[in-house]
Parts: sequence; structure tokens; C-alpha cells
Amino acid sequence: MSWLDSLKERWKLGSLFQVVIVLVVFACTGFTVVFLRQPLFDYLFESGDRPLWASIVYYILILPVYNVFLLFYGFVFGQFRFFGTSRRDSSPESPAIQERKTKS
Repeated sequence: MSWLDSLKERWKLGSLFQVVIVLVVFACTGFTVVFLRQPLFDYLFESGDRPLWASIVYYILILPVYNVFLLFYGFVFGQFRFFGTSRRDSSPESPAIQERKTKS
């Protein structure tokens, strides 16, 4: 079993193409976050010297910003359902999943 197949099973996706698209979404999100850092710091700190607190604030604020970009790229690439749903809802122990199984 390849690593793509194992990701397909873990993420409960329908095809390997979906796995590749999800990986592309992660790549685009990571690239965007890294790409925006330098221009943002250049704009905020014209002298080029960045204080330590600025990096700390950046790393704290990047967590929610990363999630917003993840949802945006998920929507653009047609995988919003994958990124927009809570992973807790898809766990086998979830009451929502058990209730759906009993109805069918």
C-alpha cells in the first residue's frame, strides 16, 4: 500500500485524485503563509530590523490566519467539505456517525 493510499483511507476520501488535491491545498496554504511574511514585516518595520516580539506575535496570529487560508484554498479547489468539517465529527466513536449508521 502506498502512502497516498494510506492517506486516502485515513482521510476517508473517494479517490487518489482527491488526496492529491488536498495535498495541493496544504501546499498552497503553506506557501501563502510563508510568502506573506516578508512583505508584511517590510511594511511594518521599514528599517529592516525586526524585534523579537514581532516574530512571536506573527507565530501566534498565524494559527488562525492559516486556518482561514486553508478554508479559502479548500473552497477554490473544491474540497471545502473536507476542510470545513470538524474532524471530530468523522471519528468512529462520534455519536453523529453512530446515529447515521443506525438509521441506514
